Amino acid sequence: MSRPSSGAPRRALARTPAACLAALAVLLAGCGDDDDDSTPPVASRPIAERCSTAFLQPPAGMTLAATEIVPAANGEPEHCRVQARLAERAGVNGQTYAIQFNLRLPADPAWNGRFLFQAQGGSDGNLGDAKGGVGAGLPNALTRGFAVVSTDAGHSNQANNDPQRGGTATFGLDPQARLDYGYNALDQVTRQSKSLIQGFYGKGPDRSYVLGCSNGGRHAMMASQRFPQHFDGVVAGNPGFNLPQAAVAEAFDSQQFARAATANDAAGRPLIFTAFSPADMQLVAERVTAQCDALDGAADGIVGDYRRCGFAPASLDALSCGTGPKTASCITPTQIDVIRQVMAGARNAAGQQLYSDWAWDPGIAGGGWRAWKLGNPNANNLNNAINLTLGAGALPYIFTTPPVEATDLVRFMLSYSMDTDAPKIFATSGSFTQSAMQFMAPNSPDLSAFRARGGKMIVYHGIADPVFSFNDTARWYDRVVAANGGGAGGLTATQSFARLIPIPGQNHCGGGPTVDQWDPLATIVAWVEQNQAPTAVVATASAQTPWPGRTRPLCSYPQVARYVGTGSIEQAASFRCE
Repeated sequence: MSRPSSGAPRRALARTPAACLAALAVLLAGCGDDDDDSTPPVASRPIAERCSTAFLQPPAGMTLAATEIVPAANGEPEHCRVQARLAERAGVNGQTYAIQFNLRLPADPAWNGRFLFQAQGGSDGNLGDAKGGVGAGLPNALTRGFAVVSTDAGHSNQANNDPQRGGTATFGLDPQARLDYGYNALDQVTRQSKSLIQGFYGKGPDRSYVLGCSNGGRHAMMASQRFPQHFDGVVAGNPGFNLPQAAVAEAFDSQQFARAATANDAAGRPLIFTAFSPADMQLVAERVTAQCDALDGAADGIVGDYRRCGFAPASLDALSCGTGPKTASCITPTQIDVIRQVMAGARNAAGQQLYSDWAWDPGIAGGGWRAWKLGNPNANNLNNAINLTLGAGALPYIFTTPPVEATDLVRFMLSYSMDTDAPKIFATSGSFTQSAMQFMAPNSPDLSAFRARGGKMIVYHGIADPVFSFNDTARWYDRVVAANGGGAGGLTATQSFARLIPIPGQNHCGGGPTVDQWDPLATIVAWVEQNQAPTAVVATASAQTPWPGRTRPLCSYPQVARYVGTGSIEQAASFRCE
């Protein structure tokens, strides 16, 4: 029972003890009657009752499209799956939009009191499975007892798909759909998911987390900056926090590679995958390895000390075929110039940097690097680089303002002007009141609100990422350190709540000659709930690498893993972060 409030009411109670005792007796008697006739606590009610529209009582503006009880299977507990829609509306060009989400609620006592927002990649548009997958061979979040949500971010790749208007990028023609994709769906789905959790369990989550890679990593960073109150722990993998600028770089890279292409498709467009063969890229990667591999004390195929690498692009001249024919042991002068231009980063005619430069790492010969930037030979001789498929739709329809309805996306990318088109990612126009960089780019170094609420954030990034530059992420983290005082003190202050984990050799969200198998979800939970900061996370190389089973510490930036001089180079114990 609380104490009486100060002032006159308290004095009145002191003067009438008999009245107080009588009132207390009535209250106690009433409590006894309530216990006899009370409704059972929410958690004790059967899941069949709680997993229903009538019980969950969706608020105005929300439609529960489906609820079902999913039996326990494959390690996943029995749970209630809720599929819901928010903010249904009519959009442009006769399209109907809604923010849809999938929410899985483990039955008691399987729920661990935690909530995970499963942030998705690409341009979203898919509802997602809401199981919280973390990585191959690792139990998903649902199996671990989390309540998990996933969302299409306000548009559907099936419903909002006009082949004549960008296909799955059609939603870029709708101003509100752009904002939902950029940040609004993240906020709305989080709020409504927590409300449904409160109704289902009779209490809200004890801890809330968001985890994603690529665009999902961007969503996670958005959460820490726009909505710091929503999550206790944030994991942002290979984050596209400057995604519109990276899309401009995709056009720039494609134009550079087109200069070295040796064949055209049926429509006369350069086949980008002919610019460099896998063997050609391996020659380039071997030059990087020769210059930088041993800087960490171990010649092991991994450039662990990436900060000292300082690869000299001029050294590629040693690979030149010169005026002679192209052979398996050399690359042409044009190829050398092209790869230098690509790695230096997108620029306009005045030399102004439009997106970051890229890190020289042996992972540039990885299949994931090639899949994005070059593509692979195919029977139909189609340009299949992801830069020319996914990226080619996003740049004109979603990131350009006003949007451009391009019908030949490959030609659009190859003719995109770094001088007159690139500035349009910063533009507004008519009903498009926010530029792409405004609604898409959580690139601020100011994380003070997130830090003040006690949040913890892990950003990890593959150094050989072909989509979002690791160098860009490292510079962002340096700015966060500067915003927290700079120098050693600023680094200590920043690392108390936000850590950057570089992963040498890794391509986009995985793959490449790397040691990158670890559990980011368990790592962020340990930091948030046991204050175990990820100073040196031990990772394992996958079976697809040259060194399956190899282990390495993943060090918090700016430290790197250095060989101690003794012990097997296959074991993490032989390395330390310094």
